[in-house]
Amino acid sequence: MAKGKEARSTIKLKSEASDHCYFTQKNRNNSKERIQLRKFDPIVRKHVMYKEASKV
Repeated sequence: MAKGKEARSTIKLKSEASDHCYFTQKNRNNSKERIQLRKFDPIVRKHVMYKEASKV
């Protein structure tokens, strides 16, 4: 039995305020568009917007 593409993929979330990034997973079947999350940035010590940068 052949396997298709995996539903979960590891992605990189890049901060808009600094060079900090988070790595997380997303389900490509449920959210096909690029995700944006508001998370804490320890470099600027504020909550800022993180955008999906690339797959890992």
